[in-house]
Amino acid sequence: MNAALAAHLATGLTTVCQCWAISRKDGVVYGFTDHDRSLQFGGIDFRADSGLSARALVQGTGLAVDNSEAMGVLSDASLSEAEIDAGRFDGAEVRVWLVNWQRVSDRQLRFRGTIGEIRRGAGAFHAELRGLTEALNQPQGRVYQRICSAVLGDSSCKFDLTDVAFSAELAAKDVERAQVFRFGTLSSYAPRWFERGRLRVLSGVAAGLSGVIKHDQTDAAGQRVIELWGPMRVAVGPGDQVRLEAGCDKRAETCRFKFNNMLNFRGFPFVPGEDWLVSIPISQDDNTGGRLSL
Repeated sequence: MNAALAAHLATGLTTVCQCWAISRKDGVVYGFTDHDRSLQFGGIDFRADSGLSARALVQGTGLAVDNSEAMGVLSDASLSEAEIDAGRFDGAEVRVWLVNWQRVSDRQLRFRGTIGEIRRGAGAFHAELRGLTEALNQPQGRVYQRICSAVLGDSSCKFDLTDVAFSAELAAKDVERAQVFRFGTLSSYAPRWFERGRLRVLSGVAAGLSGVIKHDQTDAAGQRVIELWGPMRVAVGPGDQVRLEAGCDKRAETCRFKFNNMLNFRGFPFVPGEDWLVSIPISQDDNTGGRLSL
């Protein structure tokens, strides 16, 4: 613990409070405190009028997951319902300090983790806070399967999606239900080129959000029609800039011929099928004890 803060706590007459910093994946940072006036440190303004508070922090030894819960009022000054509904706080990093509000340099980081499940109701929200060891609860290793286990463009796939042959940045000509997008022409891309890919919004109120592409078709008027599996959680207007990324069905043939990336293929395309499990010796073959013919 910070030596100065430890000495202050040892006096028995303390002036401490809690401060929270929430860092979203898009780089936006929010600061809150349960003190009656705002505080500043680390380049962050911690607001006192946000209506945010937290339950007791549960910490364990070893690899047990630290957890807590933050509660607050839904408002534009703190966390708005529209931003929570859009998913902008999903997986956001959370840091919690114990701070001497008379001298903010005397502080101790008590919790660091991410936001989990968020519940809303009656003008308030409850956000589950998960500690860093939560990541250890996720399954590790690879699945023995024919298709690729990597996500197109990630650290395992290593494919560069910034190549103009595999992505396109353009303005949406027409948008229906925040799910169906029409563009003037995309004749340089093969039919269904973007199916299973992603549509990322680059401008407008939905900037930073993305959706998975279900269909990539051309209508009777020659317009390219992109349909998502589900509507965007924030409205996308005509003229907003979007980025279309090529889709991958995770088959070895697609990796080889569409992306020329077979070196990084993360599947096992030659895994025997289920027929191999029920194959038996037959009189017409040589029964030498070797492998069975498929």
